Amino acid sequence: MPYWPGYSSIPEGCRATYLDWLAGGASDGSINPGYMFLYFYGLERRFLIDKPSDDEKRDILDEVKRLKGLFSANHSAQRYLGDFIDLASIMLSHDEIERPVFKSWTWELPLSLKVAIGGMVANGVPLTGEWLLSWFLCHPDKRLRTAAQRCENEFRALFIAKFDLQFPQGLKVAKSKKFLKYNYAAASGEFNADIQMSADGTQILDISGLSKPVSIAQDIADEAMDELDRLSRFLGRNPERKGSFEAHALLPACLWDIFPSEERRDLISWGNQLVAAGGLALANDILERMGMPASGKVGKRQLTDAADALAALGFGLAPDPRHALRLPKEGEPVVLFALDAGEDTGSASDAYRATLLELALSAFVAHADGQVTDGERLVLVDRVARAQNVTEGERKRLKANLDWFLAVPADMATLRSRLKEIDAAQQVALRNAMIAVAHADGIIQTEEVAGIEKIYRIFGLDPSTAYSDLHAGGVANTPVRVRSADPGSPGEPIPEEATARRPALDTQRIAAIRSDTARVSSVLGQIFQTEQDVETEPAVASASPLKGLDVKCAAFVRDVIAKDHWSAEAFEQLASRHGLMASGALETINEWSFATYDEALLDEYDGYDVADEIAQALKTQFEKETA
Repeated sequence: MPYWPGYSSIPEGCRATYLDWLAGGASDGSINPGYMFLYFYGLERRFLIDKPSDDEKRDILDEVKRLKGLFSANHSAQRYLGDFIDLASIMLSHDEIERPVFKSWTWELPLSLKVAIGGMVANGVPLTGEWLLSWFLCHPDKRLRTAAQRCENEFRALFIAKFDLQFPQGLKVAKSKKFLKYNYAAASGEFNADIQMSADGTQILDISGLSKPVSIAQDIADEAMDELDRLSRFLGRNPERKGSFEAHALLPACLWDIFPSEERRDLISWGNQLVAAGGLALANDILERMGMPASGKVGKRQLTDAADALAALGFGLAPDPRHALRLPKEGEPVVLFALDAGEDTGSASDAYRATLLELALSAFVAHADGQVTDGERLVLVDRVARAQNVTEGERKRLKANLDWFLAVPADMATLRSRLKEIDAAQQVALRNAMIAVAHADGIIQTEEVAGIEKIYRIFGLDPSTAYSDLHAGGVANTPVRVRSADPGSPGEPIPEEATARRPALDTQRIAAIRSDTARVSSVLGQIFQTEQDVETEPAVASASPLKGLDVKCAAFVRDVIAKDHWSAEAFEQLASRHGLMASGALETINEWSFATYDEALLDEYDGYDVADEIAQALKTQFEKETA
């Protein structure tokens, strides 16, 4: 069968096949479409050239519609049969031309659409959102993204909703200066037919050259696609979850009633109860309640999907995986809190990020002695209240993250790389914040001093600087405001300025602390060597295959990277064989790894996971050293 078949030119076997297909009611849609076109050539000629009665024309139109459905997967069939159906429907004043069409198989607007919209424009009838969407989707110059195709029904509903909001009285279109002319080219190629286009004797306007309505439609479509992007990405990753709650939760609010979900109401009630109880819940429990069960470790992608779904319900999640300093580990809680209407949790200002880091370090100092006092909590809450250049929505998010920092001790290993990126001004702000927390309860504990010293080392400062800062009460020679003063009643006299009270420091105790710290540093110096220590001992560093680690730690690393995961017991045994303490070795190696690879080699998770990419790089390095 050639592409352009003719009954007299096809082989005898093909003619027999064609006749058998016709005798079977022309109902086998799996046959070569060429046989269907042979049949259609006769139908279109009968309709347009022989000009039978209107009743027979209607029978022919119905038959062509049946054939179009039978060969729905064939592009040529959809195009040629669709053009004929358009024309035949118009000639018979069929009701079909009064309904919008949303798909075109050609590079031109369907004739039925031209006639319907051209008639409205000619009569000054405003277009509805449905008709403008039909015009747009059939226009060859439209620009559609994946969201409009993957979420087709949602896109159409959102387009119409946005149109109705923007044009409540409909869209009036300026009249075209051209009239519609139409020449039908037969699918068989045997004839053309010039068709006079008129409605009640009046010529129909040609809308083909009108561009402004299409431009308006494109703007509306772009907005709709932007709002459906999150849903589209979710369905792209999880196509089997189409119609699920988590997919429904990502719908724009104006579509919730159009695509209802009973589960939504129950989840909002559950969320409100959780927020009222303080908002703390295990991450795995929240994912399971949201219909996203996770076994074991919770990944960033799962938490991001959950945060998006919760935001659609009116709730925020802390830590938000898109801006978090670290993710919660298995067994750790997260915080659920109420969002302001319209709050965009997907973005965060620089001021928000800076304050978030400040709160994390301050909470680390507050946790250092094993308990967070009321005074320390008050200082941290007041810091959130005084945060500048953040929106009120961001302030609520900071408060929720503070609740998380106070419930979950900070992990300095994951914060190390972020601390090395800050500038001098940020460093001063962070130092002031930590000193303020240490002074908050009037008692500076040994553990708090040790924690501050540790952070100062990361800053590249002499740890002894911590003592002068603690004694001065801050980095700058100005008082640190712990709580805003309450204004007095109008008309009261201004009291005399009182001398600001500062928690008294016991100089003998500070000296004792410094002495203890020096002794501990001396005893553990061989285990917890810093990069500075290594630089002062070139003989040791040169003997180590890993620059920045001593020989003992380097040997430990060589054995550690032999496996992807270590249980806590096996890790301690390995450290013991190398003459190291497990906790100290972990901190030293991760500090070195952050400095070298900007990532931790060992991640504490039901034992210790070994970072694969770093391990492969180290194995290559060890092989070169051996060679």
